[in-house]
Amino acid sequence: METKRTKQITVAVIVMVALLTSAISVFAFSLGKYEKVKTVNGTITLPVAKLSDGKARFYKFEDGGKEIAFFAVKAADGSYKTAFDACDACYRSKKGYEQQGDKMNCNNCNQKFAVNRLGPNASGGCNPGYLPHQEAGGIITIKTSDLKDGARYF
Repeated sequence: METKRTKQITVAVIVMVALLTSAISVFAFSLGKYEKVKTVNGTITLPVAKLSDGKARFYKFEDGGKEIAFFAVKAADGSYKTAFDACDACYRSKKGYEQQGDKMNCNNCNQKFAVNRLGPNASGGCNPGYLPHQEAGGIITIKTSDLKDGARYF
């Protein structure tokens, strides 16, 4: 009888440790992907120097308790792209995108989109939701109102 009880306790401890490890991993991953941004005079700003390596940077903007996620990335042609970390087709899954080389990959349906083609003409379906921005003097500026327009994805 004692051995059966010991086995039950051991199994319970192993399950609890596995669940705790999984929860910590998910929490740590979600913290690491996004940088929070703040608005100043109705805009947020991102230094283009942070994007010079061509790696997508992911950000979150909070609006009344709702977090709106987006990314910014430098394309191979030297232009800068900004898009919501969601799309018209898969946004309900709340999985967003990840960068794979010169493409952004939908974490839900696995479709890939060339970074240099992101923009206002690549919209709908599973394309990353277009987020307008201005770039001047080494700074990307995004209007808070444009970020709020993407709240429906989140």
